[in-house]
Amino acid sequence: MSQAPIIVEIFSDGACSGNPGPGGYGTILRYGEHVRELSGYDPETTNNRMEMLGAIVGLESLKRPCRVRLTTDSQYLVKGMTEWVAGWQRKNWKNSKKAEVANRDLWERLLEQSAKHQIEWTWVKGHDGHVENERCDELARAAIAAGGC
Repeated sequence: MSQAPIIVEIFSDGACSGNPGPGGYGTILRYGEHVRELSGYDPETTNNRMEMLGAIVGLESLKRPCRVRLTTDSQYLVKGMTEWVAGWQRKNWKNSKKAEVANRDLWERLLEQSAKHQIEWTWVKGHDGHVENERCDELARAAIAAGGC
């Protein structure tokens, strides 16, 4: 008899001081009572890249296939994964304007990680009192303030 997949909650957020500019991400992983916080910094990036990187780092930290509820305030990330990416792939990574899809490197990394898990993509309004989203924002901004130190 096989075990039921583990259900993990991932919350992520990205921030940027200028767009482009220095950026950070914050990620929370929660499995039952276990909670892990992650954050990172990039000296020259965009907000969308940090939003994506927060989700990627969360997924990359999972050691085995899981059922995941990934919560973010980034509609770019949620719509990208649930509505747009299949079309981009069919069109050889061109968008509706026939231009190269921005952040292809991160979309491909996200797809690679997503293939390992069953993911429910959930959007929440940013800066609206969602406890985990607010904490992820704090982690992202602290990473920027620390400047990678």
